Amino acid sequence: MKPRTKILAIVNVTPDSFSDGSQYNGLEESLNRCREILAQGADYLDIGGESTRPGYQPVGKEEELSRILPLIKILQREESLPVSVDTQKAWVAQRALEAGAKMINDIWGFQKDPDMAKVAASFQVPSILMHNQEGSHYDIDLLEAIKISLHRSIETALKAGLKEDLIILDPGIGFGKTFFHNWEVLRRFNELQSLGFPLLLGASRKGFLGEITGEKRADKRDDATLATSLWGVTKGASYLRVHNVKMTRDGLLVTERLMYG
Repeated sequence: MKPRTKILAIVNVTPDSFSDGSQYNGLEESLNRCREILAQGADYLDIGGESTRPGYQPVGKEEELSRILPLIKILQREESLPVSVDTQKAWVAQRALEAGAKMINDIWGFQKDPDMAKVAASFQVPSILMHNQEGSHYDIDLLEAIKISLHRSIETALKAGLKEDLIILDPGIGFGKTFFHNWEVLRRFNELQSLGFPLLLGASRKGFLGEITGEKRADKRDDATLATSLWGVTKGASYLRVHNVKMTRDGLLVTERLMYG
């Protein structure tokens, strides 16, 4: 039995991810991780080759691609498995899509690399446009600022020729926001439905959860993640980006039973 809400399973092929670090760095380990989480109910494997944790060290496009491409190619040879490429570089996205990836997840919502929207449009793939900004100061209401920025991302995508029904929006929990901002976005998540596009919530194992629970280890924050994820679903999220797929699936089945009967 599968929930209505789609699950993007996080697969970080990076040595410095804040959550799983080098746990899944080896190709065989990454493949095993992908097989396991697909069996648990993941709808997409969100594969990233560059950490976006606080204070991360940027990597070049060739290095980033070399981390993810072997995994994507094997996954496509096996069963043409549903892969999302988590990148902010159009060059990387294009080559991942050529290798068989079927979705783009851009933490800058097509506002950093001017070619990203063109790549998405040329392949006509679902694209996650996330809100982000440098710094965490807002001159206007937080949710209004997020919506204004996401409108820019939407306009960029549509102008490039991406079909409207391929756009997914993410308010960017943990990006360009303070501890208090993150909680405000969660509390008011339903306001984002006015944008008229499917919404993704990605709060998995993030630091603001540890500040509440006192759990310093990211991989021990799955219970807190589940609480925020299920809250988000009741407020309109139709996609969840998470580490713990089984826990999320089980929680979704119960929550959706309560919501829809």
